[in-house]
Amino acid sequence: MERLEKNVKKRKILALTACAAIAVGGITACGGNDEDKRGSGAGHMYGAALASNPQSLDPQFAGDPSSATVIKNLYSGLVVKDSSGSIVCCNAKEYSVSEDGCVYTFDLRDDNYWFFDTNEDDAIDDDEKFPVTANDYVFAFRRLLDPKMHSPYAADFKCIKNSQRVSEGGYATTALGVEALDDYKLQITLEYPCAEFLGLLTTPAAFPCNEEFFISTKGRYGLDDRSVMSNGPFYVRQWFYDPYGNNNILYMRKNTANERDDYEVLPTFVSFSIQDNEAGVKQAFKEDEAECFTAMKVGGYNPKKYSIIGQKATTLGLIFNPKDKLYSNKELCKAVAYAADRGSLKGELDSDLQVAYGVIPPAVDILGRSYRDLASDKQFDMFDREKAVESLAKAKEELKISSVESVKIIVDSGTVDSRYLHLFSQSWQDILGIYIGIEDLTSKEFNERIENGDYSIALYPLKADFNSGLAVFDEFGENECLKSAEGGLKSTESIMQCPSVNKLVDSYAAAERALLEQYGFIPLFYKSSYIVAKKDNEDIIYDPFTGSVDYRVAKNYS
Repeated sequence: MERLEKNVKKRKILALTACAAIAVGGITACGGNDEDKRGSGAGHMYGAALASNPQSLDPQFAGDPSSATVIKNLYSGLVVKDSSGSIVCCNAKEYSVSEDGCVYTFDLRDDNYWFFDTNEDDAIDDDEKFPVTANDYVFAFRRLLDPKMHSPYAADFKCIKNSQRVSEGGYATTALGVEALDDYKLQITLEYPCAEFLGLLTTPAAFPCNEEFFISTKGRYGLDDRSVMSNGPFYVRQWFYDPYGNNNILYMRKNTANERDDYEVLPTFVSFSIQDNEAGVKQAFKEDEAECFTAMKVGGYNPKKYSIIGQKATTLGLIFNPKDKLYSNKELCKAVAYAADRGSLKGELDSDLQVAYGVIPPAVDILGRSYRDLASDKQFDMFDREKAVESLAKAKEELKISSVESVKIIVDSGTVDSRYLHLFSQSWQDILGIYIGIEDLTSKEFNERIENGDYSIALYPLKADFNSGLAVFDEFGENECLKSAEGGLKSTESIMQCPSVNKLVDSYAAAERALLEQYGFIPLFYKSSYIVAKKDNEDIIYDPFTGSVDYRVAKNYS
């Protein structure tokens, strides 16, 4: 503790006089021994851009995409998803699971370090790095489940023993089923077998947190460049943000303390300019100040000139305003659902969209395989002309009307091109005799209309905040506009308790069906999210759920 406190004070003094060469074009870095790796595209000094100032670099709390990107490059956890989506060890050397599936024991590496920068010359001295131990994971989970913290991720870990009582304040955090058996052996005990648990451990909420350092920040943890400590591929050298100024930056250097044969860090540094919005990020990319950007729409970018990779992580579906005089009627919603002829779109869609019958999009994977490959969504096809007409007749009777007046679906034009929605409009007109038009809005207008309840029908983009079917289902409980469908999903507790992948797949499918049978969310399309990079870049990894961009193994051949 004494050594750490001394380094904290040292860094606070040095931060006032730190020499970071800031220019209009970015930051000039010195040093680095990556010339011998240039043939493999390593050693590049990446220019990047964030759409906003990170809200926090606290993994147990932060959730915005800018924070997620920096956190992904700042920390590392017990396990990680590799490029195929399989879960492999990272800071754990190995792990074992008890026969009943409830006790996970992790043997930690002894060469993963916390690095706390106190030097001007960016050298990593022995007195600036501290071993990451099992106690750092214990403290992280106790923080996560502490009710005083109000972590948005606490509910995701309700499978851990005593987590419910701890999060409700009934038990002290020390009662949580997470224990350090020694400095490098961590044991986590669950309330029940959970096939999702290893996937949860790959998320930032499960990253370690050093208690001594956390206390030393005096409530500033994750809020400035003197209140973060890295155990991952990069460390924060400088973070400057003035909401009224220019040249706002967050500058990260390679953390050589944690580079090893099986965990290379290829770029020398990543320098983020902090923009005001996504348009600012695209402008930085256009002006060659950023190597890549992420977006929901990428029209106008030539795939011969740029690397464009998309993942279908969003499900676009119709939602109905529960206070609307007509579409609050369930039979009318059912009529629209039964009359949605997805078959009419065969061969019409471009690669950006895919016809959707289910709730969970194809980018959600289970142990490296797309859930949609394991459970085809065709089982949820509800197109039925006769049922559509029957439901419409019941709706008219219940509403005491002779005809249904025309209505418009509001669409976020910043998310999707609405032209394909017209094909559905035609089937509704032909089968139901109802004209359902389309009203394109800006993202800001769309979000305001949803928040104010100023719509009858909306094409709503459903996306989870991490790669999990459970996270998709959680959206129905968290978003007011989706709660009309939530009634079909009694609880996700049974899904959490699935002991095997096969049972997990079956439980996901049952939950999808239960939601769809409420007719409050009618899936129409799976939509891609994209990362666009200059052609001389490879292996910049984008997570479309959290919005994070991972530069650890990024290569540049320019």
